[in-house]
Amino acid sequence: MRKHTRAALLCVAAALTLTACAAGKGGGANSDAAAAPGKDDKLTLTVWSNYSDREYEEVTKALKTFNKKFPNIEIKHEGSQDDDKITAGIRSGNTPDVALSFTTDNIGSFCSTGAFQPLKPYLDRDKVDLNQISPAVRDYTEYKGNRCAMPMLTDVYAMYYNTGMFSDAGISAPPKTLDELFEDAKKLTKKSANGDIEVAGYLPTMGFYANRPTILAPNFGAEWATADGKSGLSTSPGFTEMMTFQKKLVDFYGFDQLERFRAGLGQEYSADHAFHQGKIAIMMDGEYRTAFLKAQAPQIKFNTAPFPTWKPADYGTAFTTGTIMGIPKGAKNPGAAWELIKHLSFDTDTIVDLSNAIKNVPSTKAAMDSPKLEVDEQFKTFIDLAKSDKLKGNPVTPIGDAHIKAVTDFAAEYTSGKVPDLAAGLKKVDQSIDDQIAKSGK
Repeated sequence: MRKHTRAALLCVAAALTLTACAAGKGGGANSDAAAAPGKDDKLTLTVWSNYSDREYEEVTKALKTFNKKFPNIEIKHEGSQDDDKITAGIRSGNTPDVALSFTTDNIGSFCSTGAFQPLKPYLDRDKVDLNQISPAVRDYTEYKGNRCAMPMLTDVYAMYYNTGMFSDAGISAPPKTLDELFEDAKKLTKKSANGDIEVAGYLPTMGFYANRPTILAPNFGAEWATADGKSGLSTSPGFTEMMTFQKKLVDFYGFDQLERFRAGLGQEYSADHAFHQGKIAIMMDGEYRTAFLKAQAPQIKFNTAPFPTWKPADYGTAFTTGTIMGIPKGAKNPGAAWELIKHLSFDTDTIVDLSNAIKNVPSTKAAMDSPKLEVDEQFKTFIDLAKSDKLKGNPVTPIGDAHIKAVTDFAAEYTSGKVPDLAAGLKKVDQSIDDQIAKSGK
């Protein structure tokens, strides 16, 4: 699974306090960088991640490349460890040396509570050049100047479209504007004699697959916060435009018809995914879908392009997120843990090999430019977006993903017709988010 769905939907700020973190040992917020291990030191580094199956095996291979530098350090990789388990381990004092999280939305909680140790002492000591990593990726690995994590590959989101369906509908190029997307969606949609949807040109159900407000927000120029740091959904024209556009599409299909259609679609990470089955023609998704399609649906002819934008000047904008790596409070071998994180963050060959294996976007400029990186026509879209200055992530808050859940729930209610007043509804969401942040004390 990928980052926006595979992680547990929890509010770490509520479950994990600084007092609870104190159950661990060593590596407090004011500690200096722990010494790096000697080349011949023998120890075991425990790594927790939420990878499984084939991806688990590939990540384990990447971890093992650390032994070229430290041959006597054993890597113990435990997969299927989500943020709930990481949180419970920190609270009980049973922590790994390195934790890999799929939930960038929780970075505010990890950093502000001390759950992940600050990395600045290590970065300063080793004179690490963070400019090797794009600004958007740097943003989602720190909170208020406290860098407590590093990235391990990234996800970038763009448009997928069925080229066969486009040809049959007489559409010669992918849409770039919202008006073009709306018109193409209508042309590509097929209905049965009784009005049931057989093929959706573009599925506007909010919260389904990757059609999520958080992922779509950059393409609408939606701003999450006001200048004074308050939630700013109701004052952002982009959020209003996003909700209005999605509802216009829902109204075109009919909410009840959409629900019947959606009920018969396959799971997001199964071979029965609707795009795999030719039931939707256009969708938003991450770069990893290129590998899923080629493995599970080779009969589908597709291409990728930047997702359409509200303002033409914003074309080429994209949402990004990714796996993050941190040293949990209480880690037994923080110095060695940092060396492993640094290796996975900046060793170009390791990053490129892992990117080629699991088809995620590399997290450094050197890796993206490597001649060893396997880039076909479909994957190139995501590399180009990752290199641009229009890459954007979610805002980092101390309440985990609670603000994201609030806006996603509201989007589903509004587009379904349950909320008649968009402006008033967005103001209520703003108030809810502000209240939760205030209660967090951060």
